[in-house]
Amino acid sequence: MRTLRRLLPLAALLAGLALHVAPAAASGTQEAIFEDDAMVKWYPAQTLATLESLGVTRVRVALTWYSVAPGGSRKPAGFRSSDPADPRYDFAPYDALVRDAQQDGIAVYFTLTGPAPPWAAGPGGPRSRQPYSVWKPSTREFGNFVHAVGRRYDGGFVPSGASSPLPAVRFWSIWNEPNYGFDLAPQTTGHDTVEVGAALYRGLLNAAWSNLKATGHRPGRDTILIGETAPRGVDHPIGAFGGVKPLRFLRALYCVDSRYRPLRGTAARLRGCPTTAAASRRFRAQNPALFQASGFAAHLYSSQAHPQPPTVPTGDNGRPGVDPDYADLPGVGRLERTLDRANRAYGSRTRFAIWNTEYGYRTQPPDPHAGVSLAAAALYLNWAEYLSWRQPRLRSYDQYVLVDPQGGVFASGLEFPDGKPKPDFYAYRMPLYLPATTVRRGHALEVWGGARPAPLAARQSGRAQLVAVQFQRGGRGGWVTLSTVTVRNPRGYVDVRLRFPGSGKVRLAWTPPAGGTEYSRTVAVIVRR
Repeated sequence: MRTLRRLLPLAALLAGLALHVAPAAASGTQEAIFEDDAMVKWYPAQTLATLESLGVTRVRVALTWYSVAPGGSRKPAGFRSSDPADPRYDFAPYDALVRDAQQDGIAVYFTLTGPAPPWAAGPGGPRSRQPYSVWKPSTREFGNFVHAVGRRYDGGFVPSGASSPLPAVRFWSIWNEPNYGFDLAPQTTGHDTVEVGAALYRGLLNAAWSNLKATGHRPGRDTILIGETAPRGVDHPIGAFGGVKPLRFLRALYCVDSRYRPLRGTAARLRGCPTTAAASRRFRAQNPALFQASGFAAHLYSSQAHPQPPTVPTGDNGRPGVDPDYADLPGVGRLERTLDRANRAYGSRTRFAIWNTEYGYRTQPPDPHAGVSLAAAALYLNWAEYLSWRQPRLRSYDQYVLVDPQGGVFASGLEFPDGKPKPDFYAYRMPLYLPATTVRRGHALEVWGGARPAPLAARQSGRAQLVAVQFQRGGRGGWVTLSTVTVRNPRGYVDVRLRFPGSGKVRLAWTPPAGGTEYSRTVAVIVRR
């Protein structure tokens, strides 16, 4: 669930991160992931064609349990919930999606998530949350659902009435924002002191892990991510449906205390953890997803929205300082250290790759409640992607969504509700970012960016693709090409250092094989004597 509680990035906080990033640590494998569940589900051909033109290589889709399973307060008699061919399952929209995506050369990434159908929800949930409940979902039935999905998209399943098997899906994650009560409940008990949502998620992970493996989807052959955590939360009030801060949630998930020692006694029992040292030694084997997953997915929305933030950002508790239990883009290092220490507590040397799987910038217009200007959003998109590219363990940069929703609430799309592109549409297609824009004469500036669709164009045309770095002296008049760079990175990125003849503006230009030249946004540079 996406809510107004999420806040957005701001330039000053990102700048602070940039100062601490070593250029030598850049990731050469960062992947572009895109998510717009409604558009790809209901308009797959049209949406995927647009994503292909943007150079997207992977699309994330929430395959929600309740949307394909039969409803009702009781499980239907005779319903075979682990059987992908049971006629009471409705996978038709997802079947169309995976077929269309294969034709467009875009890989599908399914997040297997709730809400559960009402008959698979646990007892005691508030009636107002029915019929699509997130309350204590049955791990057994979730496992059956995952088994059905895994079998249906293993590459060999032929649906009723079809003449050919469905394409295989080889990229998965398990549950959306499990630290957030609108996706999994209850989150806490004992006046917010016990994180019971973590125990629920641990059970769901184990059920999904075993059933993905049983249907031929194993790490190494497939990518299976855990996490999908929301970036923030609160200390109080949380209750059933609030949000637990992600790093606190992870410590409870791994059954460790604040010093990363395995929990014992009552603290362990209340969180569904081993209560003795002997039982703790079996924890790693009993919870393989926590140690053997292909990586950890996180929604790294940055933590501020105001264009003029305080010098020292304010934490959730109202006191100065960045909250140590948040996991956003500026705090990705804290997330990495938390996962590493939790693994080491059980003798595991796993160092998970981090996948940013939900990210975006709300804009005003059209968002009536929050957001940055259209120009700022275009800048922030490129800035954040550059910072992601500089992080060696970050494997993806995500854009959520393509089209703003009607009414503009959570307007983080690249297009307005009527389909008209925003400035960040073009900024996403051809990113451009200069970490420094002022330099002394004779010195070089780093120019980072690229043409996201260029690798696909190279494969289709059989010709290398070139990106030109162009300069406009004084910010007016004609543009001249300072350098032409061959796109060699498989994701379309280029990264060069150039000397500029004076102050002016810089942009990138790329001419697709079909003709017509596309441009990045422009950036002003100042050359001092």
